[in-house]
Amino acid sequence: MKKIINAVELVEDQMIAGMCKAFPQYVTKLDCGNVVVRTDKKEGKVALISGGGSGHEPAHGGFVGTGMLDAAVAGAVFTSPTPDQIYEGIKAIATDKGVLMVVKNYTGDVMNFEMAADMARDMDGIKVAQVVTNDDVAVQDSLYTVGRRGVAGTVFVHKIAGALAETGAELEEVQAVAQKVCDNVRTMGMAIKPCIVPAAGTPGFELADDEMEIGIGIHGEPGIYREALKPADEIVDVLMEKILADIDFAGSEVAVMINGCGATPLMELFIVNNRVADILADKGIKVYKTFVGEYMTSIEMEGFSISLLKLDDQMKALLDAPADTPAFKA
Repeated sequence: MKKIINAVELVEDQMIAGMCKAFPQYVTKLDCGNVVVRTDKKEGKVALISGGGSGHEPAHGGFVGTGMLDAAVAGAVFTSPTPDQIYEGIKAIATDKGVLMVVKNYTGDVMNFEMAADMARDMDGIKVAQVVTNDDVAVQDSLYTVGRRGVAGTVFVHKIAGALAETGAELEEVQAVAQKVCDNVRTMGMAIKPCIVPAAGTPGFELADDEMEIGIGIHGEPGIYREALKPADEIVDVLMEKILADIDFAGSEVAVMINGCGATPLMELFIVNNRVADILADKGIKVYKTFVGEYMTSIEMEGFSISLLKLDDQMKALLDAPADTPAFKA
């Protein structure tokens, strides 16, 4: 294993420490594990918390700041944070308007976030609501989930719900718009090279030089099938066919996210977007806004995902609203 680290057991701690030292104006670390909170806590608004295993950077700590998250909790690489860490994060950001948890649909995350919410309600009287993101259309159930996985479309939930929360909206309203994003975003990904979890020291899966995995998860979970590597346009066609078949995007406006998995050059992501834009134009689906880059990675996995969010006027306005975080600015 070749990685630029000091010691396997220090990876998460030193990563969070380095992020906080790089962006002290945005994030501050709590003394209870790898929990970061918004440095300039804002009262009178619903507070948003999200998180999951490390290894998906910039998700989720990179999205803490004005107009998005108020806290992010990082577990060990690809491992859910513990309930007590999440609970401390909830307590640190709670306001009189309550807290919304944005949870990706992985069994450990859902269980631990729900336990933390119960603790906050029972012991501190904090109002807590949640949404569970499940935008991955590749597989119905996976190694880590019952139901669909939550993947890069989760970032749209952070942005849109965070923007509404910033206005002082009530918890029920923020939860409702977050759920609306969950209901209207679909994602599918692929990979051509695996990643190596530092604690494991070996690749999480094996692919031959001429192979690709279609529908892979953000932890390297198996997808739909493995086959010979094809040109970019053909790969996009496969992913887009499944995404567009899942809900009716006809005649709608969409936000597009071309998300890199950690080691995919921007050159290749733009080639992907070129084909995505042409497909949407051919189908009469208008692209309102496009995001290309690394938003939810899988350490150094080489691959990408495509997310489409079907927009209405409310979501368009919130997508355009100001945001200022280390990894996302509007």
